[in-house]
Amino acid sequence: MLLLLVAVLGGFLAQRFIPRRPRGEVASGTLLVTGVSPRPDVGGEQYVTIAGVIDGPTVNEYAVYRRMAVDADQWPTVGQLLPVVYSPKNPDNWNFAPDEPPG
Repeated sequence: MLLLLVAVLGGFLAQRFIPRRPRGEVASGTLLVTGVSPRPDVGGEQYVTIAGVIDGPTVNEYAVYRRMAVDADQWPTVGQLLPVVYSPKNPDNWNFAPDEPPG
């Protein structure tokens, strides 16, 4: 019983600390950045809060909001158009396209 409890707890913790990525079927689209948190003065990977709209084959101007880690040298800017992948069933589950870094 204790082993089962530890396994379930480990599963919940793993979901929290492993980056979310769309699973299974993904759609490609573009994110128009409409809001972004200020760029920090320090370099390296920092957290950014991004607001924008996704356009793709299954959504049209779908508003999204997310906090994620980004390299400070590639900080997104308002008005920037970035390639993204997202889940067609839940467009809130999106990430930058793997072929191009953000920025």
